[in-house]
Amino acid sequence: MTKFGELINVEKPVLIDFYFDWSDDENNLDTLKDVAAALGDKAKVIKIDIKKNEILAETLRVKGNPTFMIYKNGEMKWRQTGEQDANTLIGLVQQYV
Repeated sequence: MTKFGELINVEKPVLIDFYFDWSDDENNLDTLKDVAAALGDKAKVIKIDIKKNEILAETLRVKGNPTFMIYKNGEMKWRQTGEQDANTLIGLVQQYV
């Protein structure tokens, strides 16, 4: 995986979904696809598996599943643990476009 710093140190907002596979991930995947489609090239949408990236998750203190974060220019702008609907996520990311 690309270094995390390279992923988040961009001018576009980056929405990251830290997830763990045992959950009902299919619904979450559909939500992220809707968010990505609505935002187009104005933002990046990334999923990161907590178990496959344990050190990163621990470093960022990811405790819940899912945990969403928005970064812009390498700085965390927003963070929330728990399910979010597509419209909420789209609105949040658009604040940083």
